[in-house]
Amino acid sequence: MHIGIAGNIGSGKTTLTRMLSEHYGWIPKYEAVTHNPYIEDYYSDILRWSFNMEVYFLTQRFKDILEIARSEDTVIQDRTILEGVYVFTANNRDMGNISERDFSTYMDLFHAMMSVVRMPDLLIYLKSSIPHLVSQIQKRGREYEKSISIEYLTGLNTRYEEWISGYKGDILTIDADNLDFENRPEDFAYITDLIDARLFGLF
Repeated sequence: MHIGIAGNIGSGKTTLTRMLSEHYGWIPKYEAVTHNPYIEDYYSDILRWSFNMEVYFLTQRFKDILEIARSEDTVIQDRTILEGVYVFTANNRDMGNISERDFSTYMDLFHAMMSVVRMPDLLIYLKSSIPHLVSQIQKRGREYEKSISIEYLTGLNTRYEEWISGYKGDILTIDADNLDFENRPEDFAYITDLIDARLFGLF
């Protein structure tokens, strides 16, 4: 089974992926951020590095989804190939960071990839407001994220809502603004109850 965690930068995807993997015994699959060779260059010059960055992420996520498809275990993934395309790359195209020609080439590659893989069995979407995202990003203090603009985050949030509204697979939307699932056991239990009901028909 393939469980995907979706959400904007700072929404808590990685933390929730870790906690759910420990709770259910699922295999976690994390996004390649720490060892990403483009990410610091990208945030220092988005216009120059957007296409390189998005192709790198697409390649890594395609490798991940092929590995997940071969696994007999339940795998929980921190960000899916789908939002990388329909949210992040599309947002960079809309902002003028990726040309229409490059975007068309990118989408041809993506559609070729999706012809041999399938969507997650369940997508968990962490819905977050801009103030909440900014607060969480500031708390974790990653140097390369200090240059992220409100405009950029807002564009991503708009794209997330558009993508989620038309999503055709099985989806569980969780409003993350008032939850602190890392530090409040009752908030984490609320999420696992929702997942149990969706996956196992409990409650």
